[in-house]
This record gives sequence, C-alpha cells and structure tokens, in this order.
Amino acid sequence: MYYLWVFLIGGLICAFGELLIIKTNITSARILVTFVLIGVALEAFGIFDPISNFARAGINVPIIGFGASLAKGAIGAVKSRGLIGAFTGGLEATAGGIAAAVLFAFIFGLIFKAKTKK
Repeated sequence: MYYLWVFLIGGLICAFGELLIIKTNITSARILVTFVLIGVALEAFGIFDPISNFARAGINVPIIGFGASLAKGAIGAVKSRGLIGAFTGGLEATAGGIAAAVLFAFIFGLIFKAKTKK
C-alpha cells in the first residue's frame, strides 16, 4: 500500500506539470520554477513535513522536494548564523544534489551528442 501512495502522489504531481504544459503557454522552465516555489512555500508554512511523512518519495523526489530542501536549509542557517544564512543555507543543504546533477550532466554530455530541435 505504501508504494501505491508514493506512486499516486508522485504521479499526480507529474500529471499536474503535464497539464500545465499541454493546456497553457507556460514554458517548461517556468513550470520548473513554479514547482520549486511550491516546495519553498510548503516548507515555509510548515506543511511540507506532514505531507512528506505520508507521501515520502512521491513528493520528495520531484522538484518540489528540492525547493523544500532549499527552504529548510535557509531557515536553519538563518536561525544559526543570521541573515547571511538566508543566502548560504539553501545551497549548503542541497550541495550534494547539485554536485551530482552537474557531474552526471558532464558525463552524459561526453557520451551523447547534443541535437537541436527543428
């Protein structure tokens, strides 16, 4: 049953993104930023953790979880270091994921040849 809930919630998030792509003129990049901001807002209002306890990877794996991690890191750093933590805390909290994304993008850039859309 656990896997079913994870699949359903993650699928609903992805379906919402697809609906935005199909039904609106919003670009994929703006949808991505919107999802990150949704994660930030959920974390800022303290709603993300209860949802995450129920949905687990269904909400943590999509980009919404990245936004929540950014916000959680920034909030924690502000509490411990003051205003400078607002700028550094989010990056410190997500540095591992960002580094992995850059590394894998580099590796796949070496393996595959980029093609432009026609």
